[in-house]
Amino acid sequence: MGFPSVCRLDSYISLRESRNEGLKVQRSPNMLRRGLGFRFLKHEVSRQSRTVLCKCEPADFVERKSPCEVMKEIEQCYALINNLGRGVVYLGSSRMGPDHVHYSKVFELGREIAKLLDCTSWSGVGPGLMDAATKGALDARKPVGGFKIGKEAGEWTTSNYHPYLPAESYLTCRFFSARKHGLVDAAVRKTSSDRTAVVALPGGIGTLDEMFEIMALIQLERIGSDLPVPFLLMNYDSFYSKLLDFLDDCKHWGTVSQGEIESLWKVCDSNCQALEYLSEFYSLPQTRISDVQKVVS
Repeated sequence: MGFPSVCRLDSYISLRESRNEGLKVQRSPNMLRRGLGFRFLKHEVSRQSRTVLCKCEPADFVERKSPCEVMKEIEQCYALINNLGRGVVYLGSSRMGPDHVHYSKVFELGREIAKLLDCTSWSGVGPGLMDAATKGALDARKPVGGFKIGKEAGEWTTSNYHPYLPAESYLTCRFFSARKHGLVDAAVRKTSSDRTAVVALPGGIGTLDEMFEIMALIQLERIGSDLPVPFLLMNYDSFYSKLLDFLDDCKHWGTVSQGEIESLWKVCDSNCQALEYLSEFYSLPQTRISDVQKVVS
């Protein structure tokens, strides 16, 4: 059975079911650019047909009018990266605020990586651990940049503006695809002198989304094919241990190969491990490594 015929009744839509036809939905001209939702009100059932009345309710979002809008925003992301320089990209929770035990660890990590690699620190410039990494880099007096989304899971959900960063250091993105392009490109090494990295901090759905996307791009050699980019997973207090167990189980199911996951990232339990790994990766002078060890020990 299906709903073959549809007719609009003022602010309602009628769906009529029969056996031979499919569902057709009509919208009035003034609704063509708006999202459409349904709320079922009542229905009448008979042997031959069924009629359902639904109230038409516009969804609360602004639909893009052209793919050119996305392209333009991606170009703005690239322009910002060219202005501020490539560097370390931090992915992390927007919900772990200053009172969380991981916040101070990320602040220290952001500060020391900025000093060690002498590069720009990038993030989603939202609250939580993104904020900790940003403030750590600022404390090191190094440049920061970011790609903000209009709505984060934390406290900065209603404003397109950052509470303390200058407007020229970040871009508020309308489109997630543009933001992802920016976060990826900021970590891509264009020359051998570029010191970049991706640092995955503890986080939730958004962090996991970004983390696995970048992992897939590294796996497919869309990132780091010519100049490798270090990818660090910060397993503070065994935060990601169960995820790592799951990925290990995937080997038994045959969905990943032996050693495949390990080749894509470096799992670090502490800031000291992360800094030592980056120092070795970029073959930094021993004096700089010693200075880092003194600070984090």
